Formats: sequence, structure tokens, C-alpha cells
Amino acid sequence: MQIKIAPSILSADFSRMGEAVALCERSGADLIHCDVMDGSFVAPITFGGQMVKNIRPATRLPLDVHLMIEHPQTQIKFFAEAGADIITVHYEACSKISPSYLRETLELIRSYGIKCGAVVNPDVPVERLFPVFDLCDMVLLMSVFPGYGGQKFIEGVLDKIRAARQYAISCGKPELDIEVDGGINAHTARLVTEAGANVLVAGSALFSAPDFAEAVRELRGQ
Repeated sequence: MQIKIAPSILSADFSRMGEAVALCERSGADLIHCDVMDGSFVAPITFGGQMVKNIRPATRLPLDVHLMIEHPQTQIKFFAEAGADIITVHYEACSKISPSYLRETLELIRSYGIKCGAVVNPDVPVERLFPVFDLCDMVLLMSVFPGYGGQKFIEGVLDKIRAARQYAISCGKPELDIEVDGGINAHTARLVTEAGANVLVAGSALFSAPDFAEAVRELRGQ
């Protein structure tokens, strides 16, 4: 299975975002990961649909929009129209509203003709997502608690990756994208890919590297 690298632009210089996105594409990245935080679901506030709209012309790469927000249904239209190619939403935010809210949100995303995915934090069993695997194009497993970059990788996610890949195979979706976000570097990238992940989100490991393209290759294990 192809290993895909998704640089998180949260670690880029916001004053030069167009250049950062172009660098990602030029260096061999596969997706652009956009971490959207609302100051409620997580403490920081990052950016909204306008940022996605502004960087859309700067790259041909898919925009992977990770919504770390309360009430995600209210924002789907804005990000879809801004140019998102895939939108992922958190189980934790959805489950606080109703048992059906996650499925309804994924269906809403798909209604805009774009891909969708579901996310769980490190302290939530991946099995909570199994009921919506049929709708998901991607499952995102957080390997740090969301909100801040530079955190240490939580190794307990490795068992969750294995369980997710096994379940995807068992339900007829062996090629399902399993994404991991948090503490990814050359060492942890090998651990998560061996466990069954194929999409790696990295921020500081890429944007602080002296050679961005070389750092992308290292994450792929090349």
C-alpha cells in the first residue's frame, strides 16, 4: 500500500502560506493537512474556510481538512465550497450531540461530492468508529491529544492502527486510508506504517527540517 505524506500547515509560517503549500507539493507530499481548531473543542483557534479557499489555487494536491470543532455540521458547507477534498470530523464532538450525529455528518460531507472520514483521540477506542467504516474514505487516529504541535507520540495508538486495519479488511475495505496524526518523525513513521497506517501527518518534522524533500522521503522510509 502506498505511503502518503500529509504535511500539516499548522507548522508553516502563516504569513507565507502559499509558498509553504507550494513547497509541500514540490517536495513530494501527497496531501495538505489543514488543522482547523475552534477554541472550544480544543483551546487554540487556528483558521477557517477562508484559509482553505486562499491556498486552494496554490496547489494541485488534495486538501485534507481535519475539523477539531464543536458542531461540525455547521461548517461543512463552507469548507466544501472552499475547496476541501476530504473532511474528517471527531467522534468526540459528534457523540456529545447525538448517537446519529457522526453518521449524519459524514453523509452531509459526501453530499457535496467530497471524501469524508472520522477521527478519535488517543483515549477513545477505535471500535467506536467501526459502525461508520462503511461511509469513511479515511479513518484518522490521533497519536497525541489535539491542540498543540510538538507533542510526544503515544505508542498505544499502534494497537488501534492494527485493529482498524484488520476491521477494514474484514468489512471489505482493505485499501481504506488510515491516517495518523501526532509526533510523527522518521522513527515513529516506521512504527505506524508497520502497524497498518498509510497516511502520515507531520508538522514540525517537516517544516523544521533543513531539507523538506529529504524529510518527506525519510518519512516514507525511502
